[in-house]
Amino acid sequence: MKRHLPAVALAAVAALALAGCGSDPAAAPKAAPVGIQPEQDVLSGVQKNEAAAALLPADVRAAGTIKLGGAVGSPPGAYYPEGKKELAGLDVDLVDAVAKVLGVRVQREDAAFETILPALGSGKYDVGTGNFGVTEARLKTIDFVTYIDDGQGFAVRSDNTALNAVTDLVQLCGLTIGTGAGTTFEATLNAKKDVCAQAGKKPYEVKSFSDNSAVVTGLQQGRLDVVMSTINGLRYQAAQPGAKTRFLGEYHLLDVGFAFKKGSALTPAFQAAVNQLIKDGTYRKILAKWGTADSAITESKINPPEHP
Repeated sequence: MKRHLPAVALAAVAALALAGCGSDPAAAPKAAPVGIQPEQDVLSGVQKNEAAAALLPADVRAAGTIKLGGAVGSPPGAYYPEGKKELAGLDVDLVDAVAKVLGVRVQREDAAFETILPALGSGKYDVGTGNFGVTEARLKTIDFVTYIDDGQGFAVRSDNTALNAVTDLVQLCGLTIGTGAGTTFEATLNAKKDVCAQAGKKPYEVKSFSDNSAVVTGLQQGRLDVVMSTINGLRYQAAQPGAKTRFLGEYHLLDVGFAFKKGSALTPAFQAAVNQLIKDGTYRKILAKWGTADSAITESKINPPEHP
């Protein structure tokens, strides 16, 4: 049985439980999220675009459905509002908007973050969502259609004044860092552990958790010095009343996109749909609704290289 968390920790859990890091639907915040307008209707005016729909494979047009595996976490990505059975969030609105543009219905299945990309290869899903960052490693087996810029960032407790913007991992030497298991954050930290030895400093320690609540409670209780997660998630967390965390800014920008198996014929249609939403202004409205306007892109791309 899961232990119930106090309100402050629960608000913080919600922020770090973004789908891109794995998630727990039970960790949805109890209070109205800060900086977002979850009840706002931004999709009613979206119309089917025949040119974009024509790019769909013939069998998909005939079936009229697309199978999606989506991770569930917290605002602003994808979450279950308290007392409701329907998903909400940036990823949800973008998927629904793309479906309207393409004239298809989405058959969504909630899935654990770490299972989605392998399931694309097996054909279980046609597309996956979960704040998946575009990395060179993932591009070897996955195709992406980008829809926002997000990336990697750090946060500390608000009473920690010793650490500010992290521009080099050497700044973390000697500290204990918490992050999600199986994420790009864990991979980045583990791949660069030798920077401290090269600088003649004590190495940092990485503690990875499959349960995101453990990351946040570790920070709150002082067992972790710093946490690494998504930029949007950490921004949201820092804006929560009583969360008492401080966002240290962007460390590494990543494009975020819809994920497909390598060679999927769906990518041109999805790209055209996202670009149509950008063109007609729906995209801007969706991002404003979820407080992520700073993550806007000007054009959707297929498989862009990872940001340096």
